[in-house]
Amino acid sequence: MNHYETVFILTPVLSDAQMKEAVEKFKTLLQAEGAEIINEENWGLRKLAYPIEKKSTGFYNMLEFKADPSVIAKLEINFRRDERVIRFLTFRMDKYAIEYAAKRRSMKSKEVKEN
Repeated sequence: MNHYETVFILTPVLSDAQMKEAVEKFKTLLQAEGAEIINEENWGLRKLAYPIEKKSTGFYNMLEFKADPSVIAKLEINFRRDERVIRFLTFRMDKYAIEYAAKRRSMKSKEVKEN
């Protein structure tokens, strides 16, 4: 099983409930295929670097997970079929990216504990 990280942008016309439902759909798909979700981050509504489909903002989400390579094809097909997804990028993490992600998660958990 390899470590993967996927970032996807959802259309800004969604309500919070619709956005959470879309993210839950992709998490459920991954878990049904045997993937282990390590981290999930909602980066919120952000301005896009350039307009996509006449939209200048989008809801950014990131999922970090362990899965077999065959799962990625199914995930990306579902991203392409879902009208709510504007863009997506999935990549396999090397050992340095895995170490950095673990360090970033630990720093984030320390910030939450302090607040």
